[in-house]
Amino acid sequence: MSLLAAARSGVAAASSAVARAAAAATPAGGGAVGAVGRRGLHATPAPRAVVGAAAQAAREDATTTTAQSPHAYPIIDHEYDAIVVGAGGAGLRAMIGLCESGLKAACITKLFPTRSHTVAAQGGINASLGNMHEDKYQWHMYDTVKGSDYLGDQDAIQYMTKVAPEAVIELEHYGLPFSRTESGHIYQRAFGGQSREFGDGGQAYRCAAAADRTGHAMLHTLYGQALKHDATFFVEYFALDLLMDDDGRCRGVLALCMEDGTLHRFRSHETILATGGYGRCYFSATSAHTCTGDGNAMVARAGLPLQDLEFVQFHPTGIYGAGCLITEGSRGEGGFLKNSIGERFMERYAPSAKDLASRDVVSRAMTMEIQEGRGVGPDKDHILLHLDHLPPELLNKRLPGISETAKIFAGVDVTKEPIPVLPTVHYNMGGIPTNWRGEVLSPTKEDPNAVVPGLLAAGEAACASVHGANRLGANSLLDIVVFGRACAHRVAERLKPNTPHEPLGNAPQTTGEASVESLDDVRWADGGTRTSVLRLEMQKAMQNHAAVFRTQKTLAAGCDKLDAVYAKYGDLKISDREMVWNTDLIEALELRNLLQNAVVTMHSAEARKESRGAHAREDFTERDDVAWRKHTLGWVAPHDEPAAHPRGFVKIDYRPVINETLYPEEQKPFPPKARVY
Repeated sequence: MSLLAAARSGVAAASSAVARAAAAATPAGGGAVGAVGRRGLHATPAPRAVVGAAAQAAREDATTTTAQSPHAYPIIDHEYDAIVVGAGGAGLRAMIGLCESGLKAACITKLFPTRSHTVAAQGGINASLGNMHEDKYQWHMYDTVKGSDYLGDQDAIQYMTKVAPEAVIELEHYGLPFSRTESGHIYQRAFGGQSREFGDGGQAYRCAAAADRTGHAMLHTLYGQALKHDATFFVEYFALDLLMDDDGRCRGVLALCMEDGTLHRFRSHETILATGGYGRCYFSATSAHTCTGDGNAMVARAGLPLQDLEFVQFHPTGIYGAGCLITEGSRGEGGFLKNSIGERFMERYAPSAKDLASRDVVSRAMTMEIQEGRGVGPDKDHILLHLDHLPPELLNKRLPGISETAKIFAGVDVTKEPIPVLPTVHYNMGGIPTNWRGEVLSPTKEDPNAVVPGLLAAGEAACASVHGANRLGANSLLDIVVFGRACAHRVAERLKPNTPHEPLGNAPQTTGEASVESLDDVRWADGGTRTSVLRLEMQKAMQNHAAVFRTQKTLAAGCDKLDAVYAKYGDLKISDREMVWNTDLIEALELRNLLQNAVVTMHSAEARKESRGAHAREDFTERDDVAWRKHTLGWVAPHDEPAAHPRGFVKIDYRPVINETLYPEEQKPFPPKARVY
């Protein structure tokens, strides 16, 4: 009997067939959680959605026995060397690396891998390949440090930019169908914030692209490589919480199989979180509806901090009214923005880079044009993006997806008329704090770089921090590949295959009992507020109070509103009490994750009394490197503990920016200076 089952009444034994089918289950550890709710779980078949060598056995042979107690949740135990949560670019690249190292690994994902949000990335991936002109990684590093508004950690930035060419060539060898130059080399386009010779040599062409569907090509390529390595995937499994022991070590993850309602406890020596961003806490975002910050919230509920959440990137060109992304590559290919008087206004805000200035600069310029009455349309509330001067054959070759998207969502033929656009929430620079190896940090006063044993993170969920206060376009796909790879390398360095697992112990947060109780509370929630209503309140509060420009008044009001919305989670109303494909339950769990990210974002923004990167304040208009060149750390309490911290739900602290480089003999750190484009 498992320790978790012993803690509650009722026993359910998982069959040995389930163990074989899941390629890692431990029959002796299979059991059930006893009475934690008001009713028990109906008997269900064992999990089916397992992709890998044993998938067919899972479908044909697996069964399970549910406890006879009316108050029991079945638990199926699995043991792996390493677990990856999330199957986007970062998660898939981590899985490939783990498999290459001979480790027994599995990937838990709430979506089929090729539906992950990496598929929506358009423009490309930065690397100093030098296919269009001479290029050096040090120039790329300079642009990234400058783009971060000097909040990025320069050891991680140097690592990312140094290994970028190797990572891109590796993708090419995997089979990623990059666009090509006439000479057959990988095509690289211009992108915002990229320069040569440390900003003195003009525009750099550094963004390797597969037309305007680079993320789509990358995701399918990585998934194919993962299958080639016979990687095991638990598809449509919703990760609930981390399993943390009393020593602060991560021991795995508890997950819910959405298809049949069974709970699965994945024990692992190393857990890699690659769960993406949380853009859906805003009303208008380019993010998929699945971008709900699940990994961030799991870390927060484990008592660990989140870093720099106040820095939310607004992409300059989301389609007006729809929010769909129009890639920066459209401006890289020669597109430009105009206001209502037909002026190419970016020439005033960024005389050198113009329309290819950094995203935060362009978004603020567009917002200012609208605020000053030079917006377009009956309400003067958007801007026009012109591609109609470009040759149709170029648009068809380099921007086919954009042409189609504009036609569908804006009713525009890009060869004849401009696209109506508006800055739209696009990316979260902040996330789970990590070092350049991908190891999650739990900073202390004595050691601001203290590592959480057994826990790593990569991609948009993580904050390495290579993006600092503002991410450069095409550094995101680079980030997910480089740090997914780095996490796998780090795990392989410190873990031997088939290392025995130690007993979990009895602590509720270690066994998963605390997580099951929380799940049960949500499942049987019978308050007066629907998930959709509460989610909309949160989204409108974020959209109105943490927008492109911020003030003390709007941010303080935003803190009060978000706190009130978060507290109302205790009044949630769930209609569907079943466990099988309960979308009502899943959306409620995702809302909790969004709320925990949102409250930290708002309080972190209110606390930062300066303007830096994507955090632009009208009452503190200047960057303050003396007082504020530091990373924000935010902890969040449960929704029913409004007085847990000095700020109520949220505690704010700080850790220093890392100014040292990994290879000082190749490049010394870049000191802060005025950021001009």
